[in-house]
Amino acid sequence: MPANDSGGPEDLEQAAVIFEGVRPRLFGIAYRMLGSSTEAEDLVQDVWLRWQACDRGAVADPAAFLATVTTRLAINAAQSARVRRETYIGPWLPEPVDTSADPHLGAERGEALGFAVLLLLERLSPTERAAYVLREAFDYPYRLIADIIQLSEVAVRQLVSRARKRVVGERRAPVTGAEQRRLLKAFVAAARSGDLTALEELFAADVTSYSDGGGVVRASRIPVVGAPRVAKYLRAFANRFWAGVTVEWGNVNGQAAALLCHDGEVFTVLTVNASDEGIDQVLWMMNPAKITAVSGLR
Repeated sequence: MPANDSGGPEDLEQAAVIFEGVRPRLFGIAYRMLGSSTEAEDLVQDVWLRWQACDRGAVADPAAFLATVTTRLAINAAQSARVRRETYIGPWLPEPVDTSADPHLGAERGEALGFAVLLLLERLSPTERAAYVLREAFDYPYRLIADIIQLSEVAVRQLVSRARKRVVGERRAPVTGAEQRRLLKAFVAAARSGDLTALEELFAADVTSYSDGGGVVRASRIPVVGAPRVAKYLRAFANRFWAGVTVEWGNVNGQAAALLCHDGEVFTVLTVNASDEGIDQVLWMMNPAKITAVSGLR
């Protein structure tokens, strides 16, 4: 077969060049849809296999084609993930990703990347989530989103509007990145010392602490809610939890995070979400399967 025929060495090389050029965006779509770096990587690999096998000569717009394949696979994967998470042990939190090297994970802006928004997107249907991600994170035109998710443009506009209202309506205005980092560092200091007063002063009245251990490590299996309860909960285990712990700092999902280490190994990724009312959410990501990638942050 001549080298420049479909499937020949030059054709496959060109296919790889095209794919690698859009790969960050494909991963960005998949991650925002699934909240899991591992699952997103697997999905993108599946897209690559399909790209290799398809009739690329019939594809007029490779970037749009690959985004379509990624989104449709992600919708199916999100439906399956929703069923699995119904039996997940304890609170489920998104898998943290390193955004120090690629702050937007293929997006023109960092929308739908922070933990607060990812948690809200979990409440949407997979199709609503896809429409929101494509529009808000990647600024796709409604017409193209309609083609991708196979709905009318009017229906897509309604999906995006409904999703946007839920995300905005259920979330307080976040503080700046600098303020979030300051609050996180103050929280770590207060939690480590078990300073009840300092903790309560940092919290919004309805603060919630979520611990994702996945049933693998010891972690609270229910969220702890309310400033006094969260502060007392943290003080109760301060001496045991923080003994021998070293703290390093990183950037995950576009926000500051504390990497808690025992004997040089990260065992918890800790971050906070905050508004003008104080820290709204404390997120303890402790499931070992979810935090292996953060070693690259150190």
